[in-house]
Amino acid sequence: MRLLIRLLVLLVAAVLLAGCSFHLRGQAAIPFETLYLKATNPGTPFIKELSRNLEANKVKLVDTAAQADVVLDIVSEIPDKQILSLSGSGRVNEFQLFYRVSLRAYDRERNDVIPAEEIVMHSDFPYDDNNVIAMESQETLLYQNMRSDMVQRIVRRLSRINLKPH
Repeated sequence: MRLLIRLLVLLVAAVLLAGCSFHLRGQAAIPFETLYLKATNPGTPFIKELSRNLEANKVKLVDTAAQADVVLDIVSEIPDKQILSLSGSGRVNEFQLFYRVSLRAYDRERNDVIPAEEIVMHSDFPYDDNNVIAMESQETLLYQNMRSDMVQRIVRRLSRINLKPH
């Protein structure tokens, strides 16, 4: 009897999740089929990860803007680092890492579906110059995490656009 109740609870939960448009992380319902990804630096890890993520969400990446339902223009992608605090002896104690992406998206009639904007992510990064190799590895990992989060954020923005029927 307990097994039957557990199965029933699982079934109800599955039905409720399916009915509320629940998607696994990285999976979004994109309201268009084709996209042209315009980028000043198309070979960056960010653009490659964004492309893979869009394709995983069943968006076909096309070769020209004329073939696309939506054009996503990645104007710039800038990782940056600033000193956040210094010790009494003038050594760096902490950095603040930034990851900036400027973008806009528009439809076939060149109407903005995502107006020009800059998305900024940041992370505080404690630094110990006695352990430089570990600090460089940690910094690289933080940038990779921010890049992945930025890709997810852009895909979610694309999933919320409202295209006018043509």
